[in-house]
Amino acid sequence: MRPDHLTDIRLLAHQGGWDEIGLVAVPLAVVATLLWVADRRARRLTEHPKDED
Repeated sequence: MRPDHLTDIRLLAHQGGWDEIGLVAVPLAVVATLLWVADRRARRLTEHPKDED
C-alpha cells in the first residue's frame, strides 16, 4: 500500500503545467517589481533634486 503523501506530491507535480508556468511567472514578477521600484525612485530623484550647496 502506498503512503498517501507520495501520491499527493506526484499529483501536485503534474497539474497541467501550472508549476512550469510558476517557474517562469514568479521570476518575471520579481524582475518587473524591481524595475517598477527603480523607475519610481529615478522619477522621484529627477522631480526633487537634492540641494548641492
